[in-house]
Amino acid sequence: MSVSTQHRRPAQTTGTHSDQKMGPWQATALVVGSIVGVGIFSLPYALASYGPISLVAMLIATVGALALALVFAGLARRMPAEGGPYAYVRTQFGNGWGFANAWFYWITAWAGNAAIAVGWVFYVEHFINKDGATWASILIALAGLWIPAAVNLTGVRNLSAFQVVTTVTKFVPLLFMATVGLFFVSSGNFTPWNTSGDTSLSAIGGAAAICLFSYLGVEAAAVTAAKVRDPERNVPRSTLGGTAASAVVYLLSLVAIFGILPAAALASDANQASYAAATDQIFGGSWSGNIVAAAVVISGIGALNGWTMICAEMPLAAARNGLFPRAFAHESSRGMPSVGIIASTLLASVAVLVSYAGANGATVFTTLVLMTGITAAVPYAFSAVVQAIWRVRDGHATSTARLVRDLVVTVVAAGLSLAFIYYSRNTGNAWYVYWGPYLMTAGALVLGIPVYLLQRKHMTEPADVPPYK
Repeated sequence: MSVSTQHRRPAQTTGTHSDQKMGPWQATALVVGSIVGVGIFSLPYALASYGPISLVAMLIATVGALALALVFAGLARRMPAEGGPYAYVRTQFGNGWGFANAWFYWITAWAGNAAIAVGWVFYVEHFINKDGATWASILIALAGLWIPAAVNLTGVRNLSAFQVVTTVTKFVPLLFMATVGLFFVSSGNFTPWNTSGDTSLSAIGGAAAICLFSYLGVEAAAVTAAKVRDPERNVPRSTLGGTAASAVVYLLSLVAIFGILPAAALASDANQASYAAATDQIFGGSWSGNIVAAAVVISGIGALNGWTMICAEMPLAAARNGLFPRAFAHESSRGMPSVGIIASTLLASVAVLVSYAGANGATVFTTLVLMTGITAAVPYAFSAVVQAIWRVRDGHATSTARLVRDLVVTVVAAGLSLAFIYYSRNTGNAWYVYWGPYLMTAGALVLGIPVYLLQRKHMTEPADVPPYK
C-alpha cells in the first residue's frame, strides 16, 4: 500500500496557537496521566494468582515500555506531527496502512476509555451506591466519561491544568507505597514465589499479559504533538520522562504490595482495592484505605481526561489528510476537535452500557477490552518498524554504536507489541469466546473498509520523510 515519494509535501504540524499549547510539564502530565489510571491500583489483585513472580513479568513489561518510549521519542524528534503513530506509518507506507493504523488506534482509545470508566466505578462506589444498584453504576460510569469530555471541550489550557492536578494527586499513594511502604515489607510474603501451579516461564508469560496493558499511553504526547509547544524538544522529553516516572512507581510500589500482603490475601475479593488494603495493613483501621480510594477516583478521572483528548487527536489528524470524514477535522472556537471528542465519548458510552447488560454483555465487554491490546499493538509494531527502516536509511548520519542501539530498541519494542497480540486471548471453553478479541479486531477492520473506500478520493499525498535529528 505504499505510494510514490514524488510530489510529496514537507512534514508539518498544525493546530492550536502557541499560547494555548501544552508546555513540557503539562505534556509529561498527559503521558503519566494516560499510563497511570485505575488499573495499577488493582493490578496486584489481578496478579495474585501468579504470586510474587509477577514482579519479573512487570520488569520485562517495563523494559518493553521504555523501549517503546524511546521509539516514540526518536520518531517525534524527527517528525513532531499530530497523530503520532498514524503520521509515521502514513509517511513511510502510504495512505492505506496509515488509515488502518489510525482506525485501530481510534478503537483502542474509545474502548479503553470505556474500560477505565467501568473500573473507576468500583472505587467511586467505595463511597456511594454501596449496594451496587446497576442503574446508579451506569450513571456513575457515564459521568466519568462525560465530565472529562466537557473539560476537553473548554480548551487546552483547562485540560492541561486538570491533568496536572489529577496527576499530582494520583502520585501521592503511589509514591507513598513506593517509599514508605518498602519499610513494611516482610520477606516471608515473597514465598511461595510462584503460586500459579505452572512453570516459571508460563507464569511470567501469563502475568506479563496483564502487566503489558498497564503501559498503554506511552505514545500520548506523540499523538497530541500538534498541541505541544516546541514539540521536537518537549514531546521526546515528556514521553521518556513520563514513562520512566510511571515505571519507577509501578515497580517499587508493586514490590511493597507483594511484601506487605501475602499472595493469598491479595487474591481475596475483599482486597480488590489492593493499595487501600496494604495501606490499612500499615496503619490499621480503614481511614487510610478511604484516602487511597479517593486518590484512585481522582486518578481515574485524570486518565479519562487524557484519553478523551487522545481519542479525538488521531481522527483529527487523519481527517486533515482526507483519510477520515471531514467532520472530524472541525475544531471549536477554543481549538478543540469537538466532533471527535463527542463521537468518541458516545462510542465509549455504548460500550459501557454493553458491559452492564448482564453476563453475556460482560463477556462481550471483556473481549472488547482485550481487543484494545491488539488494536494498540498494531500502531506500536508499525511505529517500531518505521523507526528501524528510517534509522537504517540514515546510515552514517550518526555513529555505528548509536545506530545499533536504536535498532536494538526497535526490536525490543516490536517484541512487546507482538506480546500484546499473543496474550490478548480470552478465557472460556467456547472457541468463539477464546478467540473473541481477534474476531472483534477483524470485524473492526472490516467496518473500516467502507470508510476507507469513501475517503480514498479525498486523501492527500503523505509528507516526505524528514531528515535524521
